[in-house]
Amino acid sequence: MTSVTDLREVVDVVIGVDTHVHTHSAAVVDARSGGVLDEITVEATADGYAQLIEFADEHAVLRAWAIEGTGGHGAGLTRHLERREEVVVELDRPQRAKRRNGAKSDPLDAIRAAREALSRAKLGTPRSGGDRQALSVLLATRRSAVNASTDAQRQLFSLVIAAPEPIRKRFRGQKLPAMIQTAASMRLSSTWDVETTTTVLALRCLARRACALAAEAAEHEKAIRAIVRSWRPDLLAQPGIGPIIAATVLCAWSHPGRIHSEAAFAMLAGVAPIPATSGQVTNRHRLNRHGDRQLNRALHTIALSRIRYDEATRHYVARRTTEGKTSREIKRCLKRYIARDLYRLLEHAPTKA
Repeated sequence: MTSVTDLREVVDVVIGVDTHVHTHSAAVVDARSGGVLDEITVEATADGYAQLIEFADEHAVLRAWAIEGTGGHGAGLTRHLERREEVVVELDRPQRAKRRNGAKSDPLDAIRAAREALSRAKLGTPRSGGDRQALSVLLATRRSAVNASTDAQRQLFSLVIAAPEPIRKRFRGQKLPAMIQTAASMRLSSTWDVETTTTVLALRCLARRACALAAEAAEHEKAIRAIVRSWRPDLLAQPGIGPIIAATVLCAWSHPGRIHSEAAFAMLAGVAPIPATSGQVTNRHRLNRHGDRQLNRALHTIALSRIRYDEATRHYVARRTTEGKTSREIKRCLKRYIARDLYRLLEHAPTKA
Protein backbone atom coordinates (compact mmCIF):
# COMPACT_ATOMS: atom_id res chain seq x y z
CA MET A 1 0.00 0.00 0.00
CA THR A 2 1.36 3.44 -0.88
CA SER A 3 1.43 6.24 1.64
CA VAL A 4 -1.54 8.59 1.89
CA THR A 5 -0.99 12.36 1.93
CA ASP A 6 -4.44 13.87 2.62
CA LEU A 7 -7.26 11.72 3.94
CA ARG A 8 -9.93 14.34 3.29
CA GLU A 9 -9.50 13.86 -0.45
CA VAL A 10 -10.08 10.09 -0.44
CA VAL A 11 -12.39 9.14 2.46
CA ASP A 12 -15.65 10.22 4.04
CA VAL A 13 -14.77 9.27 7.62
CA VAL A 14 -11.71 8.43 9.68
CA ILE A 15 -12.04 5.86 12.45
CA GLY A 16 -9.58 6.57 15.24
CA VAL A 17 -8.70 3.63 17.48
CA ASP A 18 -7.11 3.78 20.93
CA THR A 19 -5.64 0.32 21.55
CA HIS A 20 -5.12 -1.49 24.83
CA VAL A 21 -4.36 -5.04 25.92
CA HIS A 22 -7.95 -6.17 26.46
CA THR A 23 -10.09 -3.52 24.72
CA HIS A 24 -10.02 -1.12 21.79
CA SER A 25 -11.96 2.15 21.73
CA ALA A 26 -12.97 3.57 18.33
CA ALA A 27 -14.50 6.85 17.20
CA VAL A 28 -15.89 7.74 13.78
CA VAL A 29 -14.95 11.29 12.76
CA ASP A 30 -16.28 13.08 9.68
CA ALA A 31 -13.39 13.80 7.30
CA ARG A 32 -14.76 17.20 6.25
CA SER A 33 -16.01 18.72 9.48
CA GLY A 34 -14.03 16.79 12.07
CA GLY A 35 -17.23 16.10 13.99
CA VAL A 36 -17.68 12.90 15.99
CA LEU A 37 -20.36 10.65 14.48
CA ASP A 38 -20.22 7.63 16.76
CA GLU A 39 -18.12 5.76 19.34
CA ILE A 40 -17.67 2.16 20.43
CA THR A 41 -15.48 0.00 22.68
CA VAL A 42 -14.87 -3.65 21.81
CA GLU A 43 -12.76 -6.51 23.13
CA ALA A 44 -9.35 -7.05 21.55
CA THR A 45 -10.36 -10.39 20.06
CA ALA A 46 -11.36 -11.73 16.65
CA ASP A 47 -15.02 -11.24 17.60
CA GLY A 48 -14.27 -7.69 18.68
CA TYR A 49 -12.53 -6.93 15.39
CA ALA A 50 -15.55 -8.27 13.48
CA GLN A 51 -17.79 -6.05 15.62
CA LEU A 52 -15.63 -3.04 14.69
CA ILE A 53 -16.04 -3.82 10.99
CA GLU A 54 -19.83 -4.01 11.39
CA PHE A 55 -19.71 -0.73 13.31
CA ALA A 56 -17.72 0.92 10.51
CA ASP A 57 -20.04 -0.45 7.79
CA GLU A 58 -22.92 1.44 9.40
CA HIS A 59 -21.27 4.78 8.60
CA ALA A 60 -19.29 4.83 5.35
CA VAL A 61 -17.64 2.64 2.76
CA LEU A 62 -14.93 5.22 2.01
CA ARG A 63 -13.04 5.21 5.28
CA ALA A 64 -9.59 5.05 6.83
CA TRP A 65 -8.43 3.74 10.19
CA ALA A 66 -6.03 5.77 12.34
CA ILE A 67 -4.46 3.42 14.88
CA GLU A 68 -1.93 3.94 17.63
CA GLY A 69 0.37 1.02 18.36
CA THR A 70 0.05 -0.89 15.09
CA GLY A 71 3.08 -2.94 16.10
CA GLY A 72 1.97 -3.47 19.70
CA HIS A 73 -1.51 -3.54 21.23
CA GLY A 74 -3.03 -2.78 17.83
CA ALA A 75 -1.10 -5.44 15.89
CA GLY A 76 -3.96 -7.93 15.80
CA LEU A 77 -6.51 -5.36 14.65
CA THR A 78 -4.07 -4.02 12.04
CA ARG A 79 -3.53 -7.48 10.55
CA HIS A 80 -7.29 -8.06 10.51
CA LEU A 81 -7.91 -4.79 8.66
CA GLU A 82 -5.09 -5.32 6.17
CA ARG A 83 -6.47 -8.75 5.25
CA ARG A 84 -9.70 -6.94 4.34
CA GLU A 85 -7.69 -4.36 2.33
CA GLU A 86 -8.79 -1.49 4.56
CA VAL A 87 -6.80 1.77 4.58
CA VAL A 88 -4.79 1.83 7.81
CA VAL A 89 -2.75 4.84 8.95
CA GLU A 90 0.01 4.41 11.51
CA LEU A 91 0.15 7.06 14.25
CA ASP A 92 2.81 7.87 16.78
CA ARG A 93 1.86 8.41 20.39
CA PRO A 94 0.15 11.85 20.59
CA GLN A 95 2.03 14.70 22.22
CA ARG A 96 1.37 14.74 25.94
CA ALA A 97 -0.04 18.27 26.00
CA LYS A 98 -2.56 17.46 23.27
CA ARG A 99 -3.31 14.06 24.71
CA ARG A 100 -4.04 15.24 28.24
CA ASN A 101 -5.26 18.83 28.04
CA GLY A 102 -7.05 18.39 31.34
CA ALA A 103 -8.97 15.29 30.25
CA LYS A 104 -8.14 11.66 29.59
CA SER A 105 -10.25 8.72 28.45
CA ASP A 106 -10.03 6.00 25.82
CA PRO A 107 -12.84 7.48 23.64
CA LEU A 108 -11.17 10.91 23.76
CA ASP A 109 -7.87 9.37 22.67
CA ALA A 110 -9.65 7.63 19.78
CA ILE A 111 -11.15 10.95 18.65
CA ARG A 112 -7.76 12.64 18.90
CA ALA A 113 -6.18 9.87 16.84
CA ALA A 114 -8.69 10.38 14.04
CA ARG A 115 -8.34 14.16 14.06
CA GLU A 116 -4.55 13.95 14.16
CA ALA A 117 -4.61 11.74 11.06
CA LEU A 118 -6.78 14.33 9.31
CA SER A 119 -4.42 17.17 10.24
CA ARG A 120 -1.16 15.54 9.15
CA ALA A 121 0.38 16.52 5.83
CA LYS A 122 2.19 13.17 5.46
CA LEU A 123 0.80 9.82 6.52
CA GLY A 124 2.42 6.42 6.44
CA THR A 125 1.20 2.86 6.48
CA PRO A 126 1.97 0.37 9.26
CA ARG A 127 5.09 -1.75 9.11
CA SER A 128 4.66 -4.96 7.16
CA GLY A 129 4.57 -8.48 8.59
CA GLY A 130 6.30 -11.48 7.07
CA ASP A 131 10.08 -11.23 6.93
CA ARG A 132 10.13 -7.85 8.68
CA GLN A 133 8.09 -9.10 11.63
CA ALA A 134 10.19 -12.25 11.83
CA LEU A 135 13.34 -10.12 12.00
CA SER A 136 11.77 -7.89 14.64
CA VAL A 137 10.93 -10.89 16.83
CA LEU A 138 14.41 -12.39 16.42
CA LEU A 139 16.12 -9.07 17.13
CA ALA A 140 14.13 -8.53 20.32
CA THR A 141 14.79 -12.08 21.53
CA ARG A 142 18.49 -11.91 20.70
CA ARG A 143 18.81 -8.52 22.41
CA SER A 144 17.22 -9.97 25.54
CA ALA A 145 19.63 -12.94 25.51
CA VAL A 146 22.67 -10.70 24.98
CA ASN A 147 21.64 -8.33 27.78
CA ALA A 148 20.95 -11.19 30.19
CA SER A 149 24.27 -12.84 29.32
CA THR A 150 26.09 -9.55 29.90
CA ASP A 151 24.37 -9.13 33.28
CA ALA A 152 25.40 -12.64 34.31
CA GLN A 153 29.01 -11.96 33.32
CA ARG A 154 29.09 -8.74 35.33
CA GLN A 155 27.66 -10.48 38.37
CA LEU A 156 30.21 -13.27 38.02
CA PHE A 157 33.06 -10.77 37.87
CA SER A 158 31.77 -8.99 40.99
CA LEU A 159 31.46 -12.27 42.90
CA VAL A 160 35.02 -13.26 41.98
CA ILE A 161 36.32 -9.95 43.37
CA ALA A 162 34.67 -10.62 46.74
CA ALA A 163 35.16 -14.42 46.79
CA PRO A 164 37.17 -16.19 49.53
CA GLU A 165 40.87 -16.28 48.75
CA PRO A 166 41.05 -20.04 47.93
CA ILE A 167 38.50 -19.43 45.17
CA ARG A 168 39.71 -16.03 44.08
CA LYS A 169 43.25 -17.23 43.41
CA ARG A 170 41.92 -19.63 40.74
CA PHE A 171 40.82 -16.64 38.68
CA ARG A 172 43.83 -14.39 39.26
CA GLY A 173 45.35 -13.15 35.99
CA GLN A 174 42.43 -14.36 33.85
CA LYS A 175 40.38 -12.28 31.45
CA LEU A 176 36.58 -12.48 31.63
CA PRO A 177 36.11 -15.21 28.96
CA ALA A 178 38.62 -17.45 30.77
CA MET A 179 36.96 -16.67 34.10
CA ILE A 180 33.63 -17.85 32.72
CA GLN A 181 35.12 -21.14 31.53
CA THR A 182 36.87 -21.67 34.86
CA ALA A 183 33.70 -20.97 36.85
CA ALA A 184 31.56 -23.21 34.63
CA SER A 185 33.80 -26.22 35.31
CA MET A 186 34.35 -25.76 39.04
CA ARG A 187 33.58 -28.66 41.38
CA LEU A 188 32.62 -28.62 45.03
CA SER A 189 34.78 -29.86 47.88
CA SER A 190 33.54 -31.35 51.13
CA THR A 191 36.20 -29.42 53.05
CA TRP A 192 34.85 -26.00 52.15
CA ASP A 193 32.81 -23.91 54.56
CA VAL A 194 29.31 -22.71 53.72
CA GLU A 195 30.49 -19.35 52.32
CA THR A 196 32.96 -20.91 49.91
CA THR A 197 30.51 -23.62 48.82
CA THR A 198 27.72 -21.11 48.20
CA THR A 199 30.04 -18.78 46.29
CA VAL A 200 31.22 -21.57 43.99
CA LEU A 201 27.65 -22.70 43.35
CA ALA A 202 26.68 -19.13 42.44
CA LEU A 203 29.72 -18.67 40.18
CA ARG A 204 29.05 -21.92 38.36
CA CYS A 205 25.37 -21.07 37.89
CA LEU A 206 26.18 -17.61 36.50
CA ALA A 207 28.88 -18.94 34.19
CA ARG A 208 26.68 -21.65 32.73
CA ARG A 209 23.82 -19.21 32.34
CA ALA A 210 26.06 -16.75 30.49
CA CYS A 211 27.30 -19.50 28.16
CA ALA A 212 23.79 -20.78 27.45
CA LEU A 213 22.51 -17.29 26.70
CA ALA A 214 25.48 -16.55 24.44
CA ALA A 215 24.77 -19.75 22.51
CA GLU A 216 21.10 -18.77 22.24
CA ALA A 217 22.05 -15.33 20.91
CA ALA A 218 24.31 -16.96 18.31
CA GLU A 219 21.43 -19.16 17.10
CA HIS A 220 19.18 -16.10 16.77
CA GLU A 221 21.88 -14.29 14.79
CA LYS A 222 22.18 -17.28 12.47
CA ALA A 223 18.42 -17.15 11.81
CA ILE A 224 18.58 -13.38 11.27
CA ARG A 225 21.39 -13.78 8.75
CA ALA A 226 19.37 -16.36 6.79
CA ILE A 227 16.33 -14.07 6.52
CA VAL A 228 18.40 -11.03 5.52
CA ARG A 229 20.26 -13.02 2.86
CA SER A 230 16.97 -14.25 1.47
CA TRP A 231 15.25 -10.85 1.55
CA ARG A 232 17.88 -8.16 0.97
CA PRO A 233 21.36 -9.61 0.36
CA ASP A 234 22.41 -6.29 -1.19
CA LEU A 235 22.48 -4.75 2.29
CA LEU A 236 25.11 -7.20 3.48
CA ALA A 237 27.34 -6.13 0.58
CA GLN A 238 27.53 -2.57 1.96
CA PRO A 239 30.63 -1.68 4.02
CA GLY A 240 30.07 -1.79 7.77
CA ILE A 241 26.78 -3.69 7.59
CA GLY A 242 26.40 -7.15 9.11
CA PRO A 243 23.24 -9.19 9.71
CA ILE A 244 22.20 -7.45 12.95
CA ILE A 245 22.65 -3.96 11.51
CA ALA A 246 20.88 -4.95 8.29
CA ALA A 247 17.96 -6.45 10.22
CA THR A 248 17.63 -3.30 12.36
CA VAL A 249 17.52 -1.11 9.25
CA LEU A 250 14.97 -3.36 7.54
CA CYS A 251 12.69 -3.41 10.58
CA ALA A 252 12.62 0.39 10.70
CA TRP A 253 12.16 0.81 6.92
CA SER A 254 9.73 -2.12 6.40
CA HIS A 255 8.70 -1.75 2.73
CA PRO A 256 8.94 0.62 -0.27
CA GLY A 257 6.74 3.72 -0.03
CA ARG A 258 6.17 3.59 3.73
CA ILE A 259 8.70 6.38 4.35
CA HIS A 260 8.08 9.13 1.81
CA SER A 261 11.56 10.66 1.50
CA GLU A 262 15.20 10.32 2.52
CA ALA A 263 14.73 13.31 4.82
CA ALA A 264 11.90 11.48 6.59
CA PHE A 265 14.10 8.38 6.93
CA ALA A 266 16.85 10.53 8.43
CA MET A 267 14.34 12.02 10.87
CA LEU A 268 13.11 8.55 11.77
CA ALA A 269 16.72 7.56 12.49
CA GLY A 270 17.32 10.66 14.60
CA VAL A 271 20.16 11.84 12.33
CA ALA A 272 18.44 14.83 10.71
CA PRO A 273 20.10 18.01 12.07
CA ILE A 274 17.75 20.24 14.03
CA PRO A 275 18.13 24.02 13.42
CA ALA A 276 19.21 25.94 16.53
CA THR A 277 19.53 29.45 15.10
CA SER A 278 18.97 32.30 17.53
CA GLY A 279 19.50 36.03 17.07
CA GLN A 280 22.75 36.70 15.23
CA VAL A 281 23.86 33.06 15.51
CA THR A 282 23.06 31.48 12.13
CA ASN A 283 23.64 28.15 10.43
CA ARG A 284 23.71 26.38 13.77
CA HIS A 285 22.24 22.95 14.50
CA ARG A 286 21.86 20.75 17.55
CA LEU A 287 21.84 17.03 18.18
CA ASN A 288 18.63 15.17 17.30
CA ARG A 289 17.70 12.94 20.24
CA HIS A 290 14.41 11.73 18.76
CA GLY A 291 13.48 8.96 16.36
CA ASP A 292 14.15 5.23 16.38
CA ARG A 293 17.11 4.84 18.72
CA GLN A 294 17.89 1.30 17.56
CA LEU A 295 18.14 2.57 13.99
CA ASN A 296 20.25 5.50 15.18
CA ARG A 297 22.58 3.09 16.95
CA ALA A 298 22.84 0.97 13.80
CA LEU A 299 23.88 4.00 11.71
CA HIS A 300 26.40 4.97 14.38
CA THR A 301 27.92 1.48 14.23
CA ILE A 302 28.16 1.69 10.43
CA ALA A 303 29.88 5.07 10.68
CA LEU A 304 32.43 3.80 13.20
CA SER A 305 33.17 0.75 11.07
CA ARG A 306 33.67 2.81 7.92
CA ILE A 307 35.88 5.32 9.70
CA ARG A 308 38.12 2.46 10.71
CA TYR A 309 38.11 0.28 7.60
CA ASP A 310 36.78 2.23 4.58
CA GLU A 311 39.39 4.23 2.66
CA ALA A 312 36.93 6.73 1.17
CA THR A 313 35.45 7.44 4.59
CA ARG A 314 38.90 8.01 6.10
CA HIS A 315 39.66 10.56 3.36
CA TYR A 316 36.35 12.29 4.09
CA VAL A 317 37.15 12.45 7.82
CA ALA A 318 40.60 13.90 7.11
CA ARG A 319 39.15 16.57 4.80
CA ARG A 320 36.42 17.64 7.24
CA THR A 321 38.95 17.70 10.08
CA THR A 322 41.09 20.20 8.18
CA GLU A 323 37.95 22.30 7.73
CA GLY A 324 37.64 22.57 11.51
CA LYS A 325 34.94 20.01 12.16
CA THR A 326 35.08 18.09 15.45
CA SER A 327 35.00 14.30 15.61
CA ARG A 328 31.39 14.36 16.83
CA GLU A 329 30.31 16.71 14.06
CA ILE A 330 31.95 14.52 11.44
CA LYS A 331 30.20 11.41 12.77
CA ARG A 332 26.85 13.21 12.68
CA CYS A 333 27.46 14.19 9.04
CA LEU A 334 28.44 10.63 8.19
CA LYS A 335 25.30 9.20 9.79
CA ARG A 336 23.15 11.58 7.74
CA TYR A 337 24.90 10.56 4.51
CA ILE A 338 24.62 6.88 5.40
CA ALA A 339 20.88 7.32 6.03
CA ARG A 340 20.50 8.89 2.57
CA ASP A 341 22.40 6.11 0.83
CA LEU A 342 20.53 3.36 2.66
CA TYR A 343 17.15 4.90 1.88
CA ARG A 344 17.95 5.09 -1.84
CA LEU A 345 19.22 1.51 -1.82
CA LEU A 346 16.17 0.19 0.03
CA GLU A 347 13.63 2.05 -2.10
CA HIS A 348 15.06 1.31 -5.52
CA ALA A 349 16.82 -2.05 -5.29
CA PRO A 350 14.70 -5.13 -6.17
CA THR A 351 12.99 -6.84 -3.24
CA LYS A 352 11.76 -10.36 -2.76
CA ALA A 353 8.30 -10.90 -4.22
